[in-house]
Amino acid sequence: TQGSAQRIEIDNVSLRYFTRQAEILALSGISLSIEPGEFVSLIGQSGCGKSTLLSIIAGILPPSDGEVRVGGRRVTAPSPRIGYMLQQDYLFEWRTILDNALLGAEIQKRDMNEARDRAVRLLEKCGMGNFLDQYPRALSGGMRQRVALARTLTTNPDVVLLDEPFSALDSQTRLAIADEVVDVLRSEGKSVVLVTHDIGEAISMTDRVVVLSRRPGRIKSQHAISFPSVAGRRPTPFEARGLPEFNAYFNTLWDELDVHVEG
Repeated sequence: TQGSAQRIEIDNVSLRYFTRQAEILALSGISLSIEPGEFVSLIGQSGCGKSTLLSIIAGILPPSDGEVRVGGRRVTAPSPRIGYMLQQDYLFEWRTILDNALLGAEIQKRDMNEARDRAVRLLEKCGMGNFLDQYPRALSGGMRQRVALARTLTTNPDVVLLDEPFSALDSQTRLAIADEVVDVLRSEGKSVVLVTHDIGEAISMTDRVVVLSRRPGRIKSQHAISFPSVAGRRPTPFEARGLPEFNAYFNTLWDELDVHVEG
């Protein structure tokens, strides 16, 4: 079945956890709606609960209060409708690139002929078409993340969650892969949530940047991002970084993040 972008509704979500010493409030009263096909990023200082919120949307972690709905249905457990891409690529070294991309479809017991066609198309779209029979050890870090993206999308989820998927890559590779990832995700028409530490990545890749406060994480501010079109289309992330609007957004978000260097 063809996946379709779905609305994500985060309704008054809080998360508490207990240590031996204390009860810790990690997230407090987060409400956020993400429209079908919208690409939203979450930024905030380390420990503010960005990745925790992603785990709640994914159904991996139940919230203490509130609920998450995808396409109007409450999320209570991990679901094939929600794809999740992590920092680590978690490719199996003994499986070919194509077989790695098919892993999720196998686990979900999908029609494998259909999944194979889709995986090949996605790998080609990610620039990995010549590597289908290679093994992961032959690939650079950026190439491995492209395979991880294809694997996430092969099962055709409605929603894609990205947890700092480029943080292990060098800055040049990050810039190159951002263009491809955005192109693939937008052409697939997914609703996407990206967690990143990188303000520039958030501005250049996404439609809206949501800033979380220090713990307990609350929504501090939201910024709609828009750039003038380049040659009649939306600029790629790389092009966006060269536009004057980029610096204005960057300065605003830098101030919002309130990063004090403690000496």
